[in-house]
Amino acid sequence: MYRAGALTAGARVLGLSQPTVTAQVRTLEGRLGRELFERRPRGVVPTPFADDLATRIMDPLDALVAAAGAPDGAPEGDGPAEPVHLAGPAEYLSHSVLPTLAPLVERGVRLRVSFGLTEGLLDELRAGRHDLVVATARPRGRSLAWLPLSDEEFVLVGAPAWAERIGGRVAAEGPAALHGVPLVAYAEDLPILRRYWRHVFGRRLTAVPAVTVPDLRAVRAAVTGGAGVSVLPRYLCAAELASGALVPLHLPEDPPINTGFLVQRPGPPASPHVALVRDHLVRCGREAG
Repeated sequence: MYRAGALTAGARVLGLSQPTVTAQVRTLEGRLGRELFERRPRGVVPTPFADDLATRIMDPLDALVAAAGAPDGAPEGDGPAEPVHLAGPAEYLSHSVLPTLAPLVERGVRLRVSFGLTEGLLDELRAGRHDLVVATARPRGRSLAWLPLSDEEFVLVGAPAWAERIGGRVAAEGPAALHGVPLVAYAEDLPILRRYWRHVFGRRLTAVPAVTVPDLRAVRAAVTGGAGVSVLPRYLCAAELASGALVPLHLPEDPPINTGFLVQRPGPPASPHVALVRDHLVRCGREAG
């Protein structure tokens, strides 16, 4: 329950019924004489006493589970190893993660990949639906373990025709040079564009996007086709920038940088293949950096 953040999710991870877990938690609270969780409509919140207790016992319990498992973490039985459930942003996994995992697949690693937004994927990770999640923000609290994976730089880009019309005015005039220029965005609230405006220009962006499409690869395609300008991760548009299909409209000395994180539940991985994928991705991220 502590790691999953909800009674139902904790029961699912353990493979037990919800009434069984509820009874065990109440028995433990009775023996300790302290409440461990505050029940809320959307889950449970650990009390300060539970935080302290978890900090003291998680590592020993995880070590006991690992020692009681199959030798050397090998999967039981003669069948194939359980697949590694990996989740994260569709664009980053497709462009930067999946191509690097080919050597592991050749070694027998099975993958099941899901796409989604960080907040929802982390909730699903706590509930045991994924083994590893690539997150665009560092998880809060102690219920998840994380490692920095890579940094991505954001670039304000447009097709050559828009670059010619705007010229070099962005450096001199700031966002005023983009007045009236259509914006292509990932979502209606312009999340990446708003961050760029705030970080680079020190201004709040209040524009309405001309085009919204919930896939940065599609945003890239629309901008390359001349639909307007946008802000994209450099890794996603590096080829277009090199070929001239896209042009950087501004090159600030301090561009916005976002760090990606590889997140898992605390304790030993569920299988040696999960550890293999985790370590491989962290190593590839460091080499790319």
